[in-house]
Amino acid sequence: MSPVLVLDMDGTLVDTNYHHAIAWFRAFRRSDVTVPVWRIHRAIGMGGDQLVPTVAGDDVEERLGDTVRDAWKKEVDAILGEVCAIEGARELLEAARDAGYVVVLASSGKPDHVDRYLDLLDARELAHDWTTSADVSETKPEPNLIEVALQKAGEAEAVVVGDSVWDCQAAQRIGLPSVAVRTGGFGERELLDNGASRVYDDLAQLRADLPGLPTGKPK
Repeated sequence: MSPVLVLDMDGTLVDTNYHHAIAWFRAFRRSDVTVPVWRIHRAIGMGGDQLVPTVAGDDVEERLGDTVRDAWKKEVDAILGEVCAIEGARELLEAARDAGYVVVLASSGKPDHVDRYLDLLDARELAHDWTTSADVSETKPEPNLIEVALQKAGEAEAVVVGDSVWDCQAAQRIGLPSVAVRTGGFGERELLDNGASRVYDDLAQLRADLPGLPTGKPK
């Protein structure tokens, strides 16, 4: 059976991390809560269910969590048209297909956001399948997203590719190897310290290394 490439979208294939950070900042401010943008950026890659208590505390989550998440959707929708594909994203997808990987695009993003990214990347014919927030009950760093991606692919050996420490932690929790690219703004050392076996500066470096990526089976 062909190996599976569980490939993150936000921050890895599409340049959204800083858009999300600004949208969350504005969403909190709608409820008169100010969270420094740098702190929000450190949590990008988590789902909204995890991000709000992580950056603002359990009290804000209990009182305002759903309100902030609804506001975030409005804020990010307003700037979604500014999002661009990361250089080399389409070429990476083509190379992964040609290298024999079953590619599953793993995202906990809203379905309409994922549809936009698929269009932006022209990725529908290159990916075996993809996920959205509708598919998952728990977001990263919980491994549910990866588990769903593997179910869609047939549960073969796999490697997880992402841009954040949360991608690496999620893979580690399920016993899968991960590699990371620095396109999300996280540093090499912290990605390695959180479980990445290799870190690449850009998608071109990752593409060149596709034939030699480590794979494994989930525990």
